[in-house]
Amino acid sequence: MLAHRLLLLLAVAAAAAASGTAFAKPTAYEVLADYDFPPGILPKGVVSYTLDNATGAFTATLNGSSSCEFSIQGSYTLRYKTEISGTIATDHLTDLEGVSVKVLLFWLNIVEVTRSGDNLEFSIGIVSADFGVDNFLESPTCGCGFDCDDLLMLQKQPGGATAKLRLRGAF
Repeated sequence: MLAHRLLLLLAVAAAAAASGTAFAKPTAYEVLADYDFPPGILPKGVVSYTLDNATGAFTATLNGSSSCEFSIQGSYTLRYKTEISGTIATDHLTDLEGVSVKVLLFWLNIVEVTRSGDNLEFSIGIVSADFGVDNFLESPTCGCGFDCDDLLMLQKQPGGATAKLRLRGAF
């Protein structure tokens, strides 16, 4: 009788474990893909996120107690706060909070990201910069970005990716 109960308990535990993995919550990076964004617009280290499927409102929490900062393409420095929030829809991230870019001596908030074909447009309001989606196929690492390994720096193609700045609005 005890052996039957033990066997039944093991069967129930195995079924519960199997059903738990079948309904596992997708990662934040997988959710980005559902909205047609590459994973590399978020750095490595997202430990949790929330998403309201009805409104698209989201938050993403990075590991660590301080902001995540790194340079890309030798000229831009990005900073992610430990909590990032905004609204996501297919090909559009709006109302972003917690992501900023250093331009000259000033930190400016990135407020919107839009995908158009194979390009991502990062907007800080009246100015935006376009980058190819292929620059964001992998997530950067806090502190070193995409250049964490000296060998990766040697393998980069001459010229690298280019950004086109343009003014928006009635200027």
